[in-house]
Amino acid sequence: MRKQQKNNKLSAVLHNWYRKALKHSKYRWVVILGTLFYLVNPFDVSPDMIPVLGWIDDGLIASLLITEVSQIVAKELKRKQRFNVANPTEVETVIEPDSIKTINVNAVSVN
Repeated sequence: MRKQQKNNKLSAVLHNWYRKALKHSKYRWVVILGTLFYLVNPFDVSPDMIPVLGWIDDGLIASLLITEVSQIVAKELKRKQRFNVANPTEVETVIEPDSIKTINVNAVSVN
């Protein structure tokens, strides 16, 4: 029973590390290319020469990659859609208070 708990903790740690690495834009492409290399490489945790067992780990890794990348793409599309709905034709600009020029007007009322 304890060994299974350790395996669950290890898989959770690896899964969380993988997700964080994919979400970090600096390492995203390295992780994706590394995952694709792992899937193509015949020498991995359970070799593909073992008929069913070799395909299971590749299937799990591929499904994890597809799930995480699709979540990243969906989040990015939602962000872009929100930006386009807020400002359909203009790019949002930020106006600094110091850059606003004021004009003093001396007005006189004439009756």
